[in-house]
Amino acid sequence: MSSLPHLDFSTCDLCDEYKADESGTFRYVPTVFQNYGAREKFAGPVLTIKCCEDNSHVKQAVESEGHGRVLVVDGGASMRKALLGGNLAAAAQRNGWAGVVIDGCARDAAELAVLDLGIRALALNPMPTQRALQGQTGLPVFIQGVRVQTGDWLYADADGMVISSQALHRVS
Repeated sequence: MSSLPHLDFSTCDLCDEYKADESGTFRYVPTVFQNYGAREKFAGPVLTIKCCEDNSHVKQAVESEGHGRVLVVDGGASMRKALLGGNLAAAAQRNGWAGVVIDGCARDAAELAVLDLGIRALALNPMPTQRALQGQTGLPVFIQGVRVQTGDWLYADADGMVISSQALHRVS
């Protein structure tokens, strides 16, 4: 199904290894995100987007080559509109994104569930956004209070998500 390499990591093992890290280079994300994609385990370098109820930048990102990256969207934890739906998620899969993490809502649950893509969001909401070209790409963001910046690495599995300033896993 996936042409991505096998990822040899466990977020629990990473937390065990880096639990004493006080430098801020290793962070764990609160476990409030739900899994909506078929790929439960994913990792990759991050591209960040900050937007509120306007997914113009999300659309632009997922329609470009992902190269195994993870799109992290600071949607301000808004529950009013979905920043990712079936069409954009399908584009992300087609273009080689490893995953999309939305600090906000997604929609089209049945469509998302069959995609070989990591998809995490706070909740579902059927309301789409309006595209007014609002938002920013590539700047540091906060998801659930955790700082994430473009170039960080995100690791996700059934136990949760962690962020690191550098690659931590082995690819086999």
